[in-house]
Amino acid sequence: MAESVWKRRLKETYDHYAKERDQVVKDDWKLAERNMFLSRLQRENRAKLLEIGAGTGRDSMFFEENGLLVTATDLSGEMVLLCREKGLSAEQMDASDLQFPDGHFDGVWTINCLLHVPKRDLPGVLAEVRRVLKPGGLFYFGVYGGMDFEGVWEADRYDPKRFFSFHTDAAIQETVRRFFTLESFRTIDYGNEILHFQAMVLRR
Repeated sequence: MAESVWKRRLKETYDHYAKERDQVVKDDWKLAERNMFLSRLQRENRAKLLEIGAGTGRDSMFFEENGLLVTATDLSGEMVLLCREKGLSAEQMDASDLQFPDGHFDGVWTINCLLHVPKRDLPGVLAEVRRVLKPGGLFYFGVYGGMDFEGVWEADRYDPKRFFSFHTDAAIQETVRRFFTLESFRTIDYGNEILHFQAMVLRR
């Protein structure tokens, strides 16, 4: 699927389901990951945070309510509007072309966003994240994975069905190490028979 096609469909899907997704109750394990990363940032006095794939802005709100200076970004215009309704600084932006100066952020948070990036394009996105992070900055990168797959997920309940890229544990670690120091890699079983969650804390 051509890049322009998958991005257009992804925007369409998330625009359509934005308000529904704003009502979904977050899993406890996702809240725990969020708390863990906040603690890491606070211990190192890192206050300026970028969220990539902010969705409806609930994670960004959490970080902002806990004293961080947050910029939320998302590919979906409807998601960005919901972020702004919450009072967040939010921009519609492609992760492959982050419109920020070099070394602008102390930390970056992205959860279940970059699994929509084709494998051939992920290195370019990671290079952009590295560029906008300050030296020594922290990057939380969390995605579903544990298998080698790329394409439209036919079991997806959303319409249009979404494009996903899933990586094996070995493959995703090899990819991120090209751009960052991998400080921790953990897998979380969330009840799916074929996938697990891959949680990474990386340093610029």
